[in-house]
This record gives sequence, structure tokens and C-alpha cells, in this order.
Amino acid sequence: MYLALRELRVARGRFVLVGSVIALVAMLTTMLSGLANGLVDDGISGLRRLPMTHLAFQHGAEETFSRSTLNDEDLDQWSGVDGVEASPLGVSFVNARTEGGTTVDVALFGVPAGSFLAPRHDAEEALAGPPGLVLSHEFKEQGIKVGDELTIVGVDELVPVLGFTYAGSYGHVDIAFTSLETWQSLLYGENARGRFSAIALEGDPDTVAAAAKRIDAADATTTVTKEQAYAGSPGYAGETQTMSMIQWFLLVISALIVGAFFVVWTMQRSRQIALLKALGASRAYVAKDAVGQLVVVLLGATVLGGLVAFGAGALVDNTAVPFRLAPAPALTSLGLLVVAGLLGCLAGIRKVVSVDPAMALRSAE
Repeated sequence: MYLALRELRVARGRFVLVGSVIALVAMLTTMLSGLANGLVDDGISGLRRLPMTHLAFQHGAEETFSRSTLNDEDLDQWSGVDGVEASPLGVSFVNARTEGGTTVDVALFGVPAGSFLAPRHDAEEALAGPPGLVLSHEFKEQGIKVGDELTIVGVDELVPVLGFTYAGSYGHVDIAFTSLETWQSLLYGENARGRFSAIALEGDPDTVAAAAKRIDAADATTTVTKEQAYAGSPGYAGETQTMSMIQWFLLVISALIVGAFFVVWTMQRSRQIALLKALGASRAYVAKDAVGQLVVVLLGATVLGGLVAFGAGALVDNTAVPFRLAPAPALTSLGLLVVAGLLGCLAGIRKVVSVDPAMALRSAE
């Protein structure tokens, strides 16, 4: 590594240029990781915050609330299972009009007053009282206040705002909680017949899974974990697959960039490598010297690009752009970037070890 480090100091301009390109790719990869996490949070943060472990849907609904319709008979199947709490849950998307005439999108969650889904005392009181809505705090930014009345478009019913909570969003739409009876009335009118979207379950995962095998077979339902239910959020699968594809393309591009630079470096150092081999350096030594030089540049540039991305991410307005830069996914992306760069350099390693020592003698003639 002695000669490799000396060359890094002498030919600073060349390596700064190469490092800048790698740092930009690292920065873009990290920012995409933050955008991917932000999109996921914006799509399923409300579902993630609910205190449950599993959800039971109508068979064939594919974890999608709008395709699933269950009733009290389905709920009764879970009422006698020891160690498992079950609660009906209604989920639908509605449009509401504020008193100022502005239309807002609402992901409406209907929850019974005594449900474990509403563990706080004030939440239980709000659900057990007169019909009303408990809105996600994001609605405050639209000028909505406690005591305002929202008109549910379609049924044209006025529903008062009872309070605000940190509910999150579902399907990129801010959540509003209401009682299950109010939800059924807004969605079905007088023809509710006890219908709701899914059954929320809370208990030991093994106990729930064992009971689900029996109940799903007898009751034509499908029970999935809360994490598996994320796939039913509108746009969730397409967004995550798109972002993953872009990140993998960046990794391939970074491997090609680093590999191309490594080949160019090898060609420029051919006479130096030939001289080392003529003086007795082994193939392993010259390979280690060349790869070590690349590792220094690759790690330094990747760390720099990641730090710049974290700094830029702190300035992003999360209310305007769904962006959340979590350390673990970002560091994973940067680690994969380094691995991709090292794999790219393998394309030029053969040129390093195959340099003819006689080239040093020919260059001296």
C-alpha cells in the first residue's frame, strides 16, 4: 500500500475527480433510500401504529380493505380464542368538505369504543360519545379546528371534529377515526347489517397463527400479519418495487463506473506495475496494492456522499415531500454501493496481475 498511498497524494486531481463521481452516486443512493422510506411511511404509517399483530380479511380480498366485507358472525369465530383479542375494523376512503368549502381526502377508520385499538381513555370517550371524528394532526395544517363540522361528500352528513391525534396516514391519505357505528352509517346508511372491513387481532403470534388455520378454513377468511397487510395499501407494492429497481440500477451503474476507472488506472500504471514485478513483487502484492488504492478512494467518497446526503435530508420539508432518512436502510445502501464497486474492480484485476515485467526493461531502452 506504500506506493498506492503515495500516488494518491501525488495525483490528487485525478483521484478527486473519480471520488467526486462516486460520492455523487453515494449521495443519490442515500437520498433515494430516504425517499423510499418516506413513501412507505406515507402509505402505511397509520396502519403500522395500530396496536395489533394480525388482520383477518375476507378470503380473496388480497389484504385490501375495500375488497373485504366481514360481519359479526366472522367476529364470533375469534371471540372464544384464549390469549387473542379481536376487534372489528372499518376502513374506507371518503371526501369531506370543510366549513370554508375546501374538499379534503380522508382515510376513515371505524373502531368500536371498547376496542384495544383505542387504548387511551380520551380516545375511548370520543368513540363512545356522539358521532364525530378524531383527525390526524396533519389536518390542522388545512385550518381545521376542534368544533368544526365536516360534510361527508356523497351522503352529505355533517360530522363534528372532536379532536386530533398522531394517527398517521394510509394510502397517502391522512387518517380520521370514528366509531364503528358512525363509519357504518356513513358507508352503508341504514343497510349496514353489522358489516365492517376486517378483524384486527392482538396476541401471541404463534397462538394467532394456530387459531387462524382452523378459523380461516371454516369461515372463508384469510389471516395475515400486520406487515403482510401493508401490501394492500394503494400504491404500496408499485412504489416499493419502483424504488428498489432504481436503487439496483444505481448499484449496477456504480459497479460499471468503478470498474471502468480501475481499468484506466491499471493501464496508466502498467509500467509502474511492471517495474514492481521485475523487482520481485508477487502477483498478490501488486493486486493488493491496486485494490487497496481503490478501496481508499471508494470508502472515502462513499462516506463523504453519505454525510452530504444526511445533511441535505435534514433540510427536506417532510410535509411537502414524503422523505425519511433512516440510518439502517441508508447504511445498507451505502454498504451495497461499496460492495458493487469492489465487484466492478474485479473486471480489471486480471490486467494488474498479467502485466509483463519485461515492459519495465523496454521502457528503459
